[in-house]
Amino acid sequence: MPVRNADIAAVFDEIADILEVEGANPYRIRAYRNAARTVGAYGQDIAALLGGGGTLPKLPGIGADLSAKIAEIAATGTCALRERLRREIPATLVALLQVAGIGPKRAKLLYHDLGIETEAQLLEAARAGRLRRVHGFGEKTERKLIDALQTRLASDRRVPIGHAAVAVDDLLAALRACSGVRSITVCGSFRRMRDTVGDIDLLAVSERPAAVMRCFTGHASVRDVLAQGPARATVVLRSGLQVDLRAIAPESAGAALVYFTGSKAHNIAVRRIAQQRGLKLNEYGVFRGTRRIAGETEASVYRALGLPLIPPELRENRGEIELAAQGRLPELIGRKDLRGDLHVHTRSSDGTADLAVMAEAARSAGLEYLAITDHSRHLRIAHGLDEKRLLRQMAEIDALNARLEGITLLTGVEVDILEDGRLDLPDRVLARLDVVVGAVHDHLGLPRRRQTQRLQRALAHPHLRILAHPTCRLIGEREPIDVDMSVVIACAAEHGRWLELDAQPLRMDLTDRDCEQAHAQGVRISIASDAHGPRDFLWLDYGVGQARRAGLRASDVVNTWPLAALRKALR
Repeated sequence: MPVRNADIAAVFDEIADILEVEGANPYRIRAYRNAARTVGAYGQDIAALLGGGGTLPKLPGIGADLSAKIAEIAATGTCALRERLRREIPATLVALLQVAGIGPKRAKLLYHDLGIETEAQLLEAARAGRLRRVHGFGEKTERKLIDALQTRLASDRRVPIGHAAVAVDDLLAALRACSGVRSITVCGSFRRMRDTVGDIDLLAVSERPAAVMRCFTGHASVRDVLAQGPARATVVLRSGLQVDLRAIAPESAGAALVYFTGSKAHNIAVRRIAQQRGLKLNEYGVFRGTRRIAGETEASVYRALGLPLIPPELRENRGEIELAAQGRLPELIGRKDLRGDLHVHTRSSDGTADLAVMAEAARSAGLEYLAITDHSRHLRIAHGLDEKRLLRQMAEIDALNARLEGITLLTGVEVDILEDGRLDLPDRVLARLDVVVGAVHDHLGLPRRRQTQRLQRALAHPHLRILAHPTCRLIGEREPIDVDMSVVIACAAEHGRWLELDAQPLRMDLTDRDCEQAHAQGVRISIASDAHGPRDFLWLDYGVGQARRAGLRASDVVNTWPLAALRKALR
C-alpha cells in the first residue's frame, strides 16, 4: 500500500509521543511535532516524488536528519528510530497521553509505580482508589480520570469524520474504477455529516455485484475480510475502520440510499407515513401491494410519501419531516456559497506556510478573501505574535494585497482570552485589525460559573468580533470546557458577536445543536477551516456539513457575504 504524507506525519507524531514519555529534550520533541505538521500539510505526494527519482524540496524546519527519515519512511513505511523506540516502551503506554489529565510524567509514574500500561488498567485502578498511592494523584484527580476514561472507552469505535474520509479515500477511488459500478456512495452517519463516524456503510449501484465484491475485498487497504456474499461484504481496513459494502440494482438505488443513510429514527418515521398511505417502504423501493411505484431515486421515494426530498444532513427525526410536509424546509448552505475564511494561520505562529502560499491555496479553494489570524503572544508554544510582530505582519499583508489577484487578505489575530476574560493584546493594536478572533487555550478546567463569566467578559470587549471554537473540545481527546452555552449564545446575541464553527475534524466546534440555538437567537456563524497549511481548506466541507445539520442557510453564515458587505459588518 502506498505511503501517504499523512502516514509519514503519523510516524513522526508517534516518535514525539514516545520521546515525551521518556522525558526527552523538549526541543527534540517539538522538532518531530513540527515535522509531522509540515509533512502532513505539504501539497505534493512525497513518496511518489521520491519514488520517481525526485528530491525532497527544502521544507521549513526540516534539516538533513529529518529529510533522511522522511525518505526512509516513504520507502519502507517506518524508520529505524521509531522501531527502536517501540522496543523501549509499551505502545499502549503512549496511548495514555490522549487521556485528559495524563501527561508524560504521570504516564511514566503510573507505569513504574503501578504497572499501568492501558486505559482499561488505568480505569480499573482509579475505580479501586489505587491511584492515590502515586505522588501527584488524589481523590479529585481519580474522579476526573474515571469520567474522562468512561467517555473515551464508550466512544472508542467512533472517529472524526475527516479521519474516516482519509481512511476510505483510496478504497472509494478503486471501487469507482471497478467494472460495472455505476455509482458508489458513502451512507450512514458519514452522509448525514455527523461529526463522528462508527462503521462506514458503502452502497454500490451495479448490475455486476460479484465483481464489485471481489474488487472490494481484494483492495490493498483491507486487513481482514469478516464476511462476503454475492451482494454484501464486510471488511476491516488497516486503519482499524470497519466498512460494509452492499450492491444494489439501479431500480432500487434511491430507496437503498434512503434506507442506508438513516437515521434509524428518521427511517421509522417515514415508514410510518408509508403505512398510513397503504404503502410498504424498504431498501428495494416503495410498494403498493406487490407493485413497485418508486425507488430509483431518493426524490421519487419521498414524492410517493407526499414529501419533497429531505437533505441527508437533516434526517435525524428532529422536526425535518414536519417542515417538509409544510413546505418549510430551509434552502441549506452549500460549499460553493463560502466566499472566505476568517480563521487561518501562517508560519508566523504555528502554521506551515507563508502568507503568499496560504493566499494562493485559498484562491484555488474558490475563496475570495482570507483573514490571517495567527496566535497572539500568550500562546508561547505556538510562537504567538506580540504587538511589534503583528504590526509587521499587517504591513506585509498590505504589501501583498497590492500584488494579489483574485483573493484579498484581511488583517487579523486569534487573540488569547485570558483566565479573567481580558484579551491578550492592547486595544491600540486590536483596533487596527480587520478581524479579531478570540479563543480560549488554557485554564480549561475552570468551574462552570467562572468559565462562563470569562467568555461573557471577552464577548463584551468592543474589538472582539468572533469567538473561536467556543467549547474547546478535541473529539476523542479532550472533553468540552464546562460552560453554559445558552448564556454564551445570549451574550453573543446581546453584543452582536459571531460564533465560529471550527471545521478542523478534531474540533467541529460549534456542535450542530449549539448552531441551532445560536441561529434561533439571531447569532451569525463563521465557518472556519482553522487552516495551518495549504491543504487544510478541504476541512471547510465538514464545517458546511455541520451547518447544514443545523438547518443554516447561506445568509446565516458571515463568510458567504461579499467582501464589501463583510467589511461593512466588521466596521
